[in-house]
Amino acid sequence: MEMQTILVVEDEREIARMVQAYLIREGYRVEVAFTGDDGWRLFQSLKPDLVILDLMLPGVHGLELARRVRQEGNVPIIMLTARAEEADRVAGLEMGADDYVTKPFSLRELAARVRAVLRRVEGGPPPQVLQAGPFHIDLAGREARLSGKLLDLTPTEFDLLAVFVRHPGRVFTRRELLEVLQDRSYATLPRTVDSHVKNLRRKIEPNPDEPSFILTMHGVGYKFRAEGG
Repeated sequence: MEMQTILVVEDEREIARMVQAYLIREGYRVEVAFTGDDGWRLFQSLKPDLVILDLMLPGVHGLELARRVRQEGNVPIIMLTARAEEADRVAGLEMGADDYVTKPFSLRELAARVRAVLRRVEGGPPPQVLQAGPFHIDLAGREARLSGKLLDLTPTEFDLLAVFVRHPGRVFTRRELLEVLQDRSYATLPRTVDSHVKNLRRKIEPNPDEPSFILTMHGVGYKFRAEGG
């Protein structure tokens, strides 16, 4: 199954990044916009499978953005808002939202709402198996294999490898990888990622001193090359 794309339009950057990181770990491709105008431009270029949309946005208002999205077709919308009044919920639903989540919310609950809406609209959850080159990742079983051989990974190493395998060729900054691993109590500094990458390389690289899968992008972060070299 092709990876499903979610667009998050949320002006509170910390919330947006937390939602993005959590949903990436759940198996989705996730892009973020912080204003209604940027959200509309991204929507037109991405053609996402689902939009998570804050009601109160700078620029184009959330309700207006929902109206535009709905005019483009049946892309499901989950609205976020800090306001719990019935009038706001009704306005969002009447504008075409498929579900409504009031802040503060748990990331686990939001992910469950995303799965439920996509299952209802698209017919299924995100893929539970990732494949890139010789790597096979079973997300449900928490197992990773390299050329058929089971890898002995820590939970953090597994999550890190899963992110790389899900996005071959993409350059990740250390901060982005840190956000993906945000619920790890020890992941407090961007350079902490370097230690985990080093440990992961020892387990997957033919020569960890000259890595062929996880490449260092100097001054930026890391990139995964599925075919090695």
